[in-house]
Amino acid sequence: MTNAHYENFPVASPLLPPELRAPVRVIYAFARSADDLADEGDASASERIEALNAYERELDHIDAGREPSSDLFLQLALTLKEHHLNTQLLRDLLSAFRQDVVQTRYASFDELLDYCSRSANPVGRIMLALSEQYSPEMLDQSDAICSALQLINFLQDVAIDRKKSRIYIPQEDIAKFSVSEQLIAEGKTDHRWRALMQFQVARARSLMLKGAPLATHVGGRLGWELRFIVHGGLRILEKIEAVHYDVFNRRPTLKSYDWLLLGWRALRYDSSLAG
Repeated sequence: MTNAHYENFPVASPLLPPELRAPVRVIYAFARSADDLADEGDASASERIEALNAYERELDHIDAGREPSSDLFLQLALTLKEHHLNTQLLRDLLSAFRQDVVQTRYASFDELLDYCSRSANPVGRIMLALSEQYSPEMLDQSDAICSALQLINFLQDVAIDRKKSRIYIPQEDIAKFSVSEQLIAEGKTDHRWRALMQFQVARARSLMLKGAPLATHVGGRLGWELRFIVHGGLRILEKIEAVHYDVFNRRPTLKSYDWLLLGWRALRYDSSLAG
């Protein structure tokens, strides 16, 4: 799961096919460094936006066939060329990072999904493109998995995001369940908060299950990687439920014994999801 950095890419996973490791490392370096520009340090909002705009201009240079100005973008240009990728998915990531600088609330679930379509979904689409295993159905399933992972991360990190004055739970849902921002700030887990979180968890789980068949459609080691990713997200949801939605004091994380459980669930993937 993601935390302080942009870590949706399975950079260090032993399941990642060897031929994908080099391009994934390069694209990850771009995504993580861009995310840091948006989120880390003491720069002002305008300085963060300008730094991200500078990244966008480097992508313009790549598209125009001009020499990149840094080793990162030189490697990125070579990776994109070798794997026949264009820059649009990377531009989508930059769009989401810029949005993080200026937007701290989301009025509706549709608005939040639009953010996920640029902050998370490009990762899955890049992985499918690198593996040369994709179809319209597979892209839709990948989008569902990536958006679900992003939503799960938001639920896991409510307290962390609140300290940054960000709330990623839709405002329409907060109002529907009569939860105030003051309640969130105080970390109260009364019946209103539990009802709100139960609704959010169910929606994230439904989206993850919608995308779950992708792991059986993608062949090889990447398919096994996806099985762990899907079950990892679902396991975090189980842990949120197990602490009665008190993510303020007991942030759910995956422990060593959870990985043994995920391995078992990955082996019996179809039946475990059906059950």
